[in-house]
Amino acid sequence: MQGIEEVRSILANPKNIIITSHRNPDGDAIGSSLAMSRWLKKRGHRVMVAFPSEYPAIYEWMPDIEDIQIFDVDPEPIEDFCKHAEVSVILDYNSLDRIDKLGELLGNRQRYTILIDHHLYPDPIGDFILSDTSASSTCELVHRFIEVHDGATMTDLSIAACIYTGILTDTGSFQYSTSPALFRTVASLQEIGLETNSIHDRIFNTLEEKNLRLLGHCLANRMEIIDDYKTGIIFLNKHDFQVYDIQRGDTEGIVNYLLRLQNVHMAIFIRQQPTIIKISFRSKGDFSVEEIAKTYFNGGGHRNASGGYSKSSLAATP
Repeated sequence: MQGIEEVRSILANPKNIIITSHRNPDGDAIGSSLAMSRWLKKRGHRVMVAFPSEYPAIYEWMPDIEDIQIFDVDPEPIEDFCKHAEVSVILDYNSLDRIDKLGELLGNRQRYTILIDHHLYPDPIGDFILSDTSASSTCELVHRFIEVHDGATMTDLSIAACIYTGILTDTGSFQYSTSPALFRTVASLQEIGLETNSIHDRIFNTLEEKNLRLLGHCLANRMEIIDDYKTGIIFLNKHDFQVYDIQRGDTEGIVNYLLRLQNVHMAIFIRQQPTIIKISFRSKGDFSVEEIAKTYFNGGGHRNASGGYSKSSLAATP
């Protein structure tokens, strides 16, 4: 791993380290950040994990999640810590505009920066960059980074649980972006005693009644199929958000139901937010939704899973 010796030297003595991940953090952002934080703390570093916005409630069980600082809620502790941070760790994003005003804090002061990510087209914002678009998740790369750095197999079950969470969610329960290397990683986590079934239950089997009713509403009343383009669309408006009391994370995974249809190759999920229209894209096979998100909707991501937004009205959004 190119540059790992320099990282070893930087991390050889205790440092103040700020870890950040993207707005609307998902399982991979949360898992990679908490895994890296715990690993660094065990080596004597003082660490803060900071996200621009809050995380979904389904991840409340994760180790050390109560230590995460949210910039939208209380920026002052993050601003104070950044004044003294000597190292910045960037996880699951590769451009500072993905973290909004938090990016200004990272960009305003020189510090050693470690970037670990699996998205396309990374900005050159790291002194050490581990970027692999073929990886299933940033958590898979964090596992690789830790084992190469330590020269040993991971043994901490809390770190393993965080890493498995990111892998599980970013692969859609091992439907996407899998590889022999990924399954070897998961096998190594099970070999040290990780109970993967309990993590599945905590993420997928703890829904509230409103979540199932929302899914039913989406499929029965908000789904459109455009056969000529092999495309499925689900949309939610402001009224839907009020009726179903939709909170952060409640719509996670709904877009994937469209891809269960044999004749649908591209799935689009549109949500009307207070100031913008948020759009999620998913696809099958070699069809790239990343190009659509990047070219037309100010976004990006992966070939088969991307997101973007529109400032037009819900009706006017193409």
